[in-house]
Amino acid sequence: MKPAQTSTQNSAKSTTAISKKSKGFTDEERGAIRERVQELKADNRDGESAVLAKIAEMPEPDRTMGKRLHAIIKESAPVLSPRLWYGMPAYAKDGKVVCFFQPAQKFKTRYATFGFSDKANLDEGGMWPNAFALKGLTAFEEARIAALVKKAVR
Repeated sequence: MKPAQTSTQNSAKSTTAISKKSKGFTDEERGAIRERVQELKADNRDGESAVLAKIAEMPEPDRTMGKRLHAIIKESAPVLSPRLWYGMPAYAKDGKVVCFFQPAQKFKTRYATFGFSDKANLDEGGMWPNAFALKGLTAFEEARIAALVKKAVR
């Protein structure tokens, strides 16, 4: 009987050790997951309205960047459809997200992120960037984003 108790005690100790090491998802990550579940349940026929509403909720400077990115993407790649993706503005082709805007406040980071999924045609050899930190948008960044978005949907 003693070996069974030892086995149970060891099992309890290892479970405790595992739970101490793993903290799971952050509050922000859990929030993003909840938003994604709601997006999947919602009727996504009017993605543009949902994206514009989400951008309007953002604090500055994310709101200004989100508005400008929306305009650049719509102009550069009209084939992309706006939609929400994990609570973030995203743009999809044939139902698959190609690029997205992650505002800084989403995960309490010091910069926003403009990123591309694996559906974007940005391959350059064996390595290429797929996300960019944004602290602001100048004409240079806007031109670069427009070119990348055009390339992504080719």
